[in-house]
Amino acid sequence: MKLLLDTHLLLWVAGSPDRLTLAARALIEDPLNELLFSAASLWEIAIKRNLGRADFQVDARALRRGLLDNGYHELAITSIHTVSIDMLPPIHKDPFDRILIVQAMVEGITLLTADALVAQYPNSVRRV
Repeated sequence: MKLLLDTHLLLWVAGSPDRLTLAARALIEDPLNELLFSAASLWEIAIKRNLGRADFQVDARALRRGLLDNGYHELAITSIHTVSIDMLPPIHKDPFDRILIVQAMVEGITLLTADALVAQYPNSVRRV
């Protein structure tokens, strides 16, 4: 199964694995699953780190390199992703979360999240 991890899960995998639930850990460690990260997550991390957000003090370049070195695949943001935003109901307003949701929908993959609000989107989102 292809799994796209949301930004917080990526941060937790890289720096605070104890914050992952058992369900998240099991999915991430399953060798049958293909793990993906979005360029949107690295963009979010870089922006929020630059703004001085305490919960985003990871170097996006180092995180990207670490994810790639550990077998994750990068999911680029494409024009079909951006124009498909209009398919989403207005449950969540965060633009980074919205692009992750639409990427999962368009690509037919599962977005893993710990965010209850993001998990309200149907089909392509799984809360762990």
